[in-house]
Amino acid sequence: MTEPHVADTHDLIRVYGARENNLKDVSIEIPKRRLTVFTGVSGSGKSSLVFDTIAAESQRLINETYSAFVQGFMPNLARPEVDVLDGLTTAITVDQQRMGSDPRSTVGTATDANAMLRILFSRLAEPHIGPPSAYSFNVASVSASGGLTVDRGADRTKTEKVTFSRTGGMCTHCEGRGRVSDIDLTQLYDDSKSLAEDPFTIPTYTGDGWVVRVITESGFFDKNKPIREYTKKERHDFLYREPTKVKINGVNLTYEGLIPKLQKSFLSKDRESMQPHIRAFVDRAVTFAVCPECDGTRLSAPARSSKIDGVSIADACAMEIRDLAEWVRGLDAPSVAPLLEKLRHSLDSFEEIGLGYLSLDRASGTLSGGEAQRIKMVRHLGSSLTDVTYVFDEPTVGLHPHDIQRMNNLLLRLRDKGNTVLVVEHKPETIAIADHVVDLGPGAGAAGGTVCFEGTVEDLRGSETVTGRHLDDRAKLKDTVRTPTGTLEIRGATANNLQDVDVDIPLGVLCVVTGVAGSGKSSLVHGSIPAPEGVVSVDQTPIRGSRRSNPATYTGLLEPVRKAFAKANGVKPALFSANSEGACPTCNGAGVVYTDLAIMQSVATTCEDCGGKRFDASVLEYRLGGRDISEVLAMPVTEAEEFFREGEARIPAAHRIVQRMADVGLGYLTLGQPLTTLSGGERQRLKLAVHMADKGGVYVLDEPTTGLHLADVEQLLGLLDRLVDAGKSVIVIEHHQAVMAHADWIIDLGPGAGHDGGRIVFEGTPAELVASRSTLTGEHLAAYVGG
Repeated sequence: MTEPHVADTHDLIRVYGARENNLKDVSIEIPKRRLTVFTGVSGSGKSSLVFDTIAAESQRLINETYSAFVQGFMPNLARPEVDVLDGLTTAITVDQQRMGSDPRSTVGTATDANAMLRILFSRLAEPHIGPPSAYSFNVASVSASGGLTVDRGADRTKTEKVTFSRTGGMCTHCEGRGRVSDIDLTQLYDDSKSLAEDPFTIPTYTGDGWVVRVITESGFFDKNKPIREYTKKERHDFLYREPTKVKINGVNLTYEGLIPKLQKSFLSKDRESMQPHIRAFVDRAVTFAVCPECDGTRLSAPARSSKIDGVSIADACAMEIRDLAEWVRGLDAPSVAPLLEKLRHSLDSFEEIGLGYLSLDRASGTLSGGEAQRIKMVRHLGSSLTDVTYVFDEPTVGLHPHDIQRMNNLLLRLRDKGNTVLVVEHKPETIAIADHVVDLGPGAGAAGGTVCFEGTVEDLRGSETVTGRHLDDRAKLKDTVRTPTGTLEIRGATANNLQDVDVDIPLGVLCVVTGVAGSGKSSLVHGSIPAPEGVVSVDQTPIRGSRRSNPATYTGLLEPVRKAFAKANGVKPALFSANSEGACPTCNGAGVVYTDLAIMQSVATTCEDCGGKRFDASVLEYRLGGRDISEVLAMPVTEAEEFFREGEARIPAAHRIVQRMADVGLGYLTLGQPLTTLSGGERQRLKLAVHMADKGGVYVLDEPTTGLHLADVEQLLGLLDRLVDAGKSVIVIEHHQAVMAHADWIIDLGPGAGHDGGRIVFEGTPAELVASRSTLTGEHLAAYVGG
């Protein structure tokens, strides 16, 4: 038998001594051209190994192949904490990060489909209105003319007339957003007050701030005159004046009317990306309506009038993608045959990946994490690349059990083309198709970070790891269900694809709303439930935070702790914040010092003065209950719960917060751990802990099992039970069969996605759904519970 060629011996990715985040000197060999699934409880180190070590080093090595000039424009990536990484191939990561929430970003612009459609219309549509940019709602029409002086030498110059024009497709009224805003002036200021009396009710518009000083000292207004007594000109200048240069205390500044200033600072952002207090102000002061000029299409009249077979580009983008694919298949135009072929393939990929129910004009900020991840997959499906490492972060998030099989087939197709596929996953259905399984743990945070198991799925079942023990767990149907105490009525719901839905949601029980992806669950729950006081909504939007943010700052825990430290020591509370007066002056409270090395990676070293504690040495002399502030922030939640419960450090407000964190299963987190190091599942539960403090009788949770291990789901069910037993009503949008089986009442939407969904196909108890097997959800739930 001949020896294999030396080039064929590189069939493993070798990782030795990985120490990123909580990894404890992990050494592992991963087979190439195979599907490897990484499992383990939430926070055990899966993402640290796969994304922060393997994928990050692959990206860094690729960046180093570019010239120093090009690297200057690229992010500087630090080398992961690992001794040896060998056998890496080009890594393509498909994560769960929400797509950009810019108001002008849509499914079409986020993929190549919109660009191809614009080219198609610029070639075939009648009447012809211009190049592809004429069909783009991101491009405005501009024209200019003037004189250009040309130097001909020997003191001879010639002035030539130059004209420039560009045809764009942007609606001028809404500037390509599809919606216009109307501002309620009474919510901006109190017109009975003068500028000297601080009349503004806008966040950040405080009396001594520069924003207000520019207005009061601009010289356009009498500071002591009530706003309601302004002349017509003064009122126009106050609200609508164009940007004008003014000098205040010798400083050149720009004055601008209040309305355009607000539109630029607040209304140009997506609502979901705003801070809570800014969002509350915008909800109070601004009403959004569909643009009357373009009817929400974002396009100019010429772009809407140019058609192919009676269909404009606005009509095409509003179709469900599967219907658009059918329309494109019906076009016969040899002159653009290659373009049509590429467009058909791109649209078919959407259908293949289970997103045929979307339309190209759907705002990308409204997509769920699972939908955004699958849209990123679209461009890779038909790729000719092989021997690539694809890295997926829970690709089954947001998928009904019926859709998971389709996703599994896509992962296997990528593998069969000769690629290495690495998947971080909790769902048993996807773990089952793995060629190789790596289980990290045994616990989360400091109790995790080691490899507990490597091998096949069958061997995992027989192992004594947490995942192995829970892999075949099946929740049982409850013997008795709770009796509703009332109902929340929804009548004639038509949001998005809902088809005049009437439904009574029971109160005082655990109600699960389910159905295939795109069937209308979120439209029913988030878009149709009346929002009286007392409805607490916990959606999928990720919590944002820098390296300076931690569970203590995010949950509001630090506030009562700082006050208690200040009271006990007779000093200011600001001293006990690493982002304020108490910060170490050397590292400014970051705990590390960054050295910028231009195109080389920045080097982060622990601050020598504070030893990474982030506080000035003088602050650490003040104590509460025998601990300084840095020692309190280094406590795990379970220890902090005891610390704040009794004795000198008894702080009831702080104790309630850490108790909620323990209730959602985050007892192992340290209070000062940077938010940037938390896993997706940990962030989801931290957000849930914060919302549990909200005063409300109805809790609406959107897929709370996201990022949770099979063992963590049990704990979540216990938490939901405690909420209901405390007299709350809990409404959960969920695909996880364990949550469905545990429900008191199920509302199933369908039967399909998009225009094939939007109807109630079942209402009743889980036992009735299993017995009838009348829907796709019923079939899968029956198979799950062994019914």
